Amino acid sequence: MYLSLVILLGVTALYAGYNLLVKVSSGYVPAAATTPILATMSLQAAALAVSVAFAAGLALQGGHVLAVSRAAVVWAVAAGLCIGAAEVGYFYLFRGVGGGEPMAANVAIPVIVSGAIVLTVIVSWLLFREPFTWTRLLGAALVAGGVVVLFADSARAAPGP
Repeated sequence: MYLSLVILLGVTALYAGYNLLVKVSSGYVPAAATTPILATMSLQAAALAVSVAFAAGLALQGGHVLAVSRAAVVWAVAAGLCIGAAEVGYFYLFRGVGGGEPMAANVAIPVIVSGAIVLTVIVSWLLFREPFTWTRLLGAALVAGGVVVLFADSARAAPGP
């Protein structure tokens, strides 16, 4: 249990770093560029390099079976398509869409991550039949309420035309 908690906290910190560093990277896309897609591709290449290095380390260590089923590959590819499309969207939000202002990280990231939490709670209950208690429903409602407050505050704080 302790190791799981350490990994959970580590993944949380890394995911926050990912979100924030996408924002930083978006700020360095030249104004003349019509798309930030090369930054997205760089992100994906770096993610692949980390996975390859981890797999190589396991292979060198020995005693690991590096195999998955066809279904695992299909679902992993589907997940990759989702995260790849999300990353493209992130870069556009942080760069500014259609000549608009770039979205603030302290609005976009919490809305996206919190929205994903709410969707995950609901979909995991519907599709995977995972437990859905009143406490989880309350938690999801509080998260959704927080998203509304963050978004409403950002609209109020935005400079007028």
